[in-house]
Amino acid sequence: MPKPFALPVKQKVDLSTIDPKNTGTFLNKEEVEEETIKLKEEFQELQEKLNAGKNEAVLFVFQGMDCSGKDGVIKHVFSGLNPAGVSSYSFKTPTEEESLHDFLWRAHSKVPALGHITTFNRSYYEDVLITRVHELISDKEAKSRFKHINHFESLLENNHVKVVKIFLHISKEFQLEKLKSRIEDPAKNWKFDPADLMERKSWKKYRNYYEELLEKCSSASPWHVVPADHRWYRDYAVLSIAVESLRKLNLKDPEPIPELMTLLDEIK
Repeated sequence: MPKPFALPVKQKVDLSTIDPKNTGTFLNKEEVEEETIKLKEEFQELQEKLNAGKNEAVLFVFQGMDCSGKDGVIKHVFSGLNPAGVSSYSFKTPTEEESLHDFLWRAHSKVPALGHITTFNRSYYEDVLITRVHELISDKEAKSRFKHINHFESLLENNHVKVVKIFLHISKEFQLEKLKSRIEDPAKNWKFDPADLMERKSWKKYRNYYEELLEKCSSASPWHVVPADHRWYRDYAVLSIAVESLRKLNLKDPEPIPELMTLLDEIK
């Protein structure tokens, strides 16, 4: 299995050195189909152990530029799991109530319980991204929030919630193609948001701020950068990361309950 891009901890990041079109050693989707099936089966087995043991939880945080495929990858990678043990939340503009609390409040309330998996489509990282691009907070405030984020993720890790952070890396050209397709294809019109065109004008700012947070917010849990111009490789890479993350938890098979065996004699 080719290793997806895992960033070194607390080191400067230059996204221009990572090719968003990279597909590892694979040339096409067909070459990963067999392994994808095996990984999905293992993912389901690991989730069952996670849910039965209720000793650990896993939070998957997805970030990326508009059109990077956060919705799509969550759909493709996590759809085969038992829905009773999986939750997904999308973080948009804070509501009035959310705005009256600290910036981590709305995310903390959505953290998975032990035995569960949760995915965040965008996250508390938006509060050091779009807020900086639109000059809603100062650089000084952003750096203060970096510290709070690292403490927050340390708190989660110390309480057996594994945080897996994935940045879906696309090219500016790929984003343009996706935006055009949302306009040209009536079936995709509902996906188009005129605000995306405005945000695209700040591409360079977003990239700079992403590079900074990928460096500064990596102490408690490292970042993975997944090339996402090719959707099939994006899905395969994220699935690989997800399975490997659960493997590292060393999940055990459920322990038998001796008391239940005595009930067999009572079943007629």
